[in-house]
Amino acid sequence: MTNIVGHEYQKLADLLARETGQQLLANRHWRVEMALKPIMRKHSIPDISVLVSILSGGGERELLRECIEAMINNETCFFRDQANFALLTGPVLDSIRAHRHTTKRLRIWSAACSTGQEPYSLAITFLENPEKWRGWNIQIYATDISTSALARARKGVFSQFEIQRGLPVMLMLKYFDQVDGDWAAKGEVRKMVTFAQHNQLDSARAFGQFDLILCRNMLMYLCDNKRREVLEKLSAALAPDGILMLGAAETVIGQTDKFEGSREFRGFYQRTGAAIPGQHRIAV
Repeated sequence: MTNIVGHEYQKLADLLARETGQQLLANRHWRVEMALKPIMRKHSIPDISVLVSILSGGGERELLRECIEAMINNETCFFRDQANFALLTGPVLDSIRAHRHTTKRLRIWSAACSTGQEPYSLAITFLENPEKWRGWNIQIYATDISTSALARARKGVFSQFEIQRGLPVMLMLKYFDQVDGDWAAKGEVRKMVTFAQHNQLDSARAFGQFDLILCRNMLMYLCDNKRREVLEKLSAALAPDGILMLGAAETVIGQTDKFEGSREFRGFYQRTGAAIPGQHRIAV
């Protein structure tokens, strides 16, 4: 099996950008090769050059889907970026709860959810505070472009390595059952999350509007014009007084005029010009 060369890598990068908006960095040659080798063995494709030729022909949509999903970065963990997540599950959710106290209805979107650790972390947060959220209609929607990642997320089964990344032992024992060396989320956790396949480049209007959107550590992989496009779609999906959470290393500054820094929560974002009573602008 021949190693990937520059022009083949560029063609794969072009395919990924076209389908998802994501960029392949120049230093990820080895990772792409490792990800594609099982697919090539499955389809009896002898080397990368043949694979690139087949994909460039445009007729093998299922093969293209498999390759795109393999090249996407699905890195995630429970309660990721713990300081920011604590701010989210404490003051941010408390603020949203105050604004929704008359309807007691809360809609959350975990966009680019990968294998499900983020939405399950949210579900556990609510389950840990039953009195605070008693009588509330809480809907957690979780989407990803990868059908294979979503299949794993729906099962809610995680390896020992995955389960110990960010998840405190007491919560692991309380909300997961050990099954053949893996850890399976209990029904009360899984039933709180609805999973669906969605490409962030596509419209999300069918999902309705959300009070809180989490789109973390995905925008950093997009080229500039696609980043703006995704942020515009997120803006349309966010309630006028809703909150957007990005990854700790991501920002809307210089990326879009649809969002601005939250006037209450550093590192979070709101729709530009949103009038939210009781808030004061802070620097971001």
